[in-house]
Amino acid sequence: MHLKRDDDHQHGPPVIPITFLLEDPEGLTATPQKEWHVLGGEHESLLEVALDNGINIEHACGGVCACSTCHIYLEQGSEQVNEAKEDEEDRVEEAPGLRRVSRLACQCELKDIGEGRRTPIVIRVPSWNRNAVKEIPH
Repeated sequence: MHLKRDDDHQHGPPVIPITFLLEDPEGLTATPQKEWHVLGGEHESLLEVALDNGINIEHACGGVCACSTCHIYLEQGSEQVNEAKEDEEDRVEEAPGLRRVSRLACQCELKDIGEGRRTPIVIRVPSWNRNAVKEIPH
């Protein structure tokens, strides 16, 4: 499934540091690299940032909060993303391995809180979170 992108959605410059910790790097990136340091821009979702940097987080619904396949753990930097809305909270409850820091990558929108207050965002992508009904291209 392709990510549904809103063309009117303006993103800030990539200045927010994000670390992705991949429990299954081969499955997500086809490389053995477990830790990825990237930059994201204000108003981008964590899913957009991941995909733009070659980290193929599952997103069966195309990033419209209709499934829980992009379930991640937001381990650090929660003040630099929007708060979860009711739709996200309802969907994330369907994800296996639910934790207090569970979020949907498609719904975590970055916000720039200023360089002096910025801390790296740390995201863990669980190895078991895969789309079991994913269509394989012919």
